[in-house]
Amino acid sequence: MTVERVSTGIPGMDEVLNGGIPERNAVLLTGGPGTGKTIFSQQFIWEGLEEGEPGVFVTLEEHPVQVRKNVEGFGWNFREYEDEGLLAVVDAFTGGIGRASEYEKYVVKDPTDASELIGVIRQAVNDVEAKRVAIDSVTPLYIDKPSVARRIMFKLKRMLAGLGCTSILVNQIAAHERGFGGPGVEHAVDGIIRLDLDEVKGRLWRSLIVWKMRGTAHSMRRHPFDITDEGIRVDPEKVFVKEHGEVREVED
Repeated sequence: MTVERVSTGIPGMDEVLNGGIPERNAVLLTGGPGTGKTIFSQQFIWEGLEEGEPGVFVTLEEHPVQVRKNVEGFGWNFREYEDEGLLAVVDAFTGGIGRASEYEKYVVKDPTDASELIGVIRQAVNDVEAKRVAIDSVTPLYIDKPSVARRIMFKLKRMLAGLGCTSILVNQIAAHERGFGGPGVEHAVDGIIRLDLDEVKGRLWRSLIVWKMRGTAHSMRRHPFDITDEGIRVDPEKVFVKEHGEVREVED
């Protein structure tokens, strides 16, 4: 049986995933501060738009105006696709305070209310007929009530998959934390991609590993990646190895 896949649009990442993310999968994108999670999720949405796949980007930790401004640094014009009705930016950050209530079409008044958030996302997905959704990040939904983390993640996954969307759910963890953030969240999603930033002898090294991905084989190695002026680039031909206080990038 052929697996329908969604290209990440991130150079090198589809090779790591053996062709892309299986359609309708909900993928937890997890990592510490500065690892590139937000850029990864925005690039996933942008590349979909460029390929004719409408999307929804949900921001819980940054003003939507700042989101649009930041992506312009990579040459990505979110506003253009919003005006064409192919992209919806859901504001789950401001709570409708200030001028956001006047200019933003999709506003979550209480970002801690998972039911309200899901309802607004559903409306946005239906309006633009989205194929891709990125939520940055899901952590505020359960950071003060970790016992409900798995339930909230499952609700999001069920809703997004039911609407035919392939989704990236950004999740925050502390630097060098071994877990995935929130008890049980790793069992509620179809895939986990972990981004890491390691300091070795005064230099920072970026790498990622696919922890799991339902519906497909994938690389079991840790691969280096860079953040460039055009977004993230993964090197699927190299393996990131850290041992004895040294870092090596070896050919796979």
